[in-house]
Amino acid sequence: MIKLKKNKYQYINRELSWLQFNARVLQEASDETVPLIERLRFLGIFSNNLDEFFKVRYATVKRIDEAGKAGVNQLGGIKASDLLEQITQTVIKHQSASFKILKRIHKALAKESIYIVKEDELDVSQQEFIKDYFIQKVSPALVVIILNEKIALPNLKDSAAYLGINMCLKSGTNQYALIEISKRIDRFIVLPKVNGENYIIMLDDLLRYCLDDIFNIFDYSSISAHMIKITRDAELDLESDLSKSFMEKISNSVKERQEGAPVRFVYDQTIDEKTLTFFMNKMGVEQTDSVIPGGRYHNRRDYMKFPSLGRKELLYEKITPLLIKNLSLETSIFEAIAKKDYLQYTPYHTFSYTVKFLREAALDPKVKTIKITIYRLAQISHVASSLINAAKNGKKVTVIMEIQARFDEQANIDYAEQMQRVGVNLIFGVQGLKVHSKICVIERIENEKLKRYGLISTGNFNESTAKIYTDYTLFTSNSKILKDLNKIFDFFQVNYKVSRYKHIITSPHYTKSAFYKIIDNEIANKRAGKPAYIKLKMNSISNYKMINKLYEASNAGVKIHMIVRGICSLIPGVKGMSENIEVVSIIDKFLEHTRLYIFCNNDMPKVYISSADWMTRNIDHRVEVSCPIYDQDIKEELIDTFNICWSDNTKTRILNKTQDNKYKHNKEEELRMQFVTYDYLKNKLDN
Repeated sequence: MIKLKKNKYQYINRELSWLQFNARVLQEASDETVPLIERLRFLGIFSNNLDEFFKVRYATVKRIDEAGKAGVNQLGGIKASDLLEQITQTVIKHQSASFKILKRIHKALAKESIYIVKEDELDVSQQEFIKDYFIQKVSPALVVIILNEKIALPNLKDSAAYLGINMCLKSGTNQYALIEISKRIDRFIVLPKVNGENYIIMLDDLLRYCLDDIFNIFDYSSISAHMIKITRDAELDLESDLSKSFMEKISNSVKERQEGAPVRFVYDQTIDEKTLTFFMNKMGVEQTDSVIPGGRYHNRRDYMKFPSLGRKELLYEKITPLLIKNLSLETSIFEAIAKKDYLQYTPYHTFSYTVKFLREAALDPKVKTIKITIYRLAQISHVASSLINAAKNGKKVTVIMEIQARFDEQANIDYAEQMQRVGVNLIFGVQGLKVHSKICVIERIENEKLKRYGLISTGNFNESTAKIYTDYTLFTSNSKILKDLNKIFDFFQVNYKVSRYKHIITSPHYTKSAFYKIIDNEIANKRAGKPAYIKLKMNSISNYKMINKLYEASNAGVKIHMIVRGICSLIPGVKGMSENIEVVSIIDKFLEHTRLYIFCNNDMPKVYISSADWMTRNIDHRVEVSCPIYDQDIKEELIDTFNICWSDNTKTRILNKTQDNKYKHNKEEELRMQFVTYDYLKNKLDN
């Protein structure tokens, strides 16, 4: 293996790379070819992403810094303190750009007769509507906190937005207060139309209009309201109390998350300095926190739910999910899978096949056991309902429930409690590891013999995300693959029993070594003058050892094409290091979530779908599964869909050392891979 000299140009820091991914999301909000309301929703995604980044990644770097660790090796050659400053400056730059984009969107909305009005822009009829709406809907849910120098500030909710109130009392003193922007009330209130034109007021401005009604017991000469928001460290600190169950510890830790240390404070930059200082001191915001001046509104993630107003032309056209060729939803799915493998590619294909698979298993008298891993479930989950139904029908149901799935812990706990009540055998992961694999094995008695059927997916068994995330799910009765999958479930039962797998590749034990071996084969083939290439599609790559292995393959002359949606610590196109590596990122209507690994293997391609990205957490700290594809038709389909992605010249950005997110455009022959992929699958269904 080639030893690469370590230097600061060898990798891109993962946090800074992530910020550039979020900048690509912001590009979608800026793109005038994107339908107008969808642009607002991308702005909401940008903001929501940023909230989670500060809760998790910024908080982690801050912990490293506060522990007195330089963290240079851990953070890719950057000191923790320097990285915190770089993050803050980058976020300020991106936030500034987002405000300009929002202004442009507002102007474009006005041209479509959609007006977002402030509290001082209402006509008489709108004022009457607002007053009534406040009394009926807002006032009963209103949370107002009165403050002074002596009383300690109650714990403010993480990532909730508040209006910071300053009343100049006629007595000559100041009275401060906070109004919480309720999440139980729609952030966007649609006002009655005027002359056929749409008017919307934000809840924040409705509250501003009603300040006199809220604070009428105070005798003030003036009152001001500015929005502020605090983001807290979201790391779960589990108790060591042996008398408490793991589920109880997680539940308690989720509640304590609301009391995590502040890591970011965002404020309306028009606020006066005295008021700002008062609130920062009250909230315990320190200079080491990321203090970011913002605009009039925060929690712009709410734009993800901006009302459609019945304006379909301002939204992406909804696709009709396709059926899978020769796989019926009206007959036994097991009988079909017994004959051949099938591939479900959501959201292009309907997710109904996954639900059908589990529902049939729940009802079929021949099915004896169901084993499944659960990472994130939909709020109303047909998957969970099917498993509960199966248990009620006497099936032996084992669910590996990952209740540490970040920000979905409470939802998973709620479903876990329902499953426990009907006798589902629940296993809460593996100590020290997150269970991120998406697998299911069903055992059925046929002709007095045991036969297995299974699912292996790149995405969660989640009906909601299946509508917007691209993911592959393999339906198979291949006994060799399913024998290996069953060993994974044995590992969940007895953690010290680590099996050998003949077909699948698993984390945390074999992912790195297995893919090393496959890459070494490409290197050997290239040096022997045989065909060699590597094609990878994933969400993120930040593991330095895997990156070094790809650098080694590049130096041997192996051509490497990579599609990486998010973090990419690898630097492509550097002579003597990565000159044979090209990396692109695609951000579009659907979130690209598939993991697909293709290796030339002397023109006999090896193809894997996987739950694992090439990040240290996926390789060393999670239970993951990469599954080989043996069905020739499916293999060809996966290679085709990768090549369609690679050919995109509309929504593709080129990733490089400068991280400038330049588009790969070809205006003469435009190819938009998500639309082409749908047509490709539709043609397969029709022919």
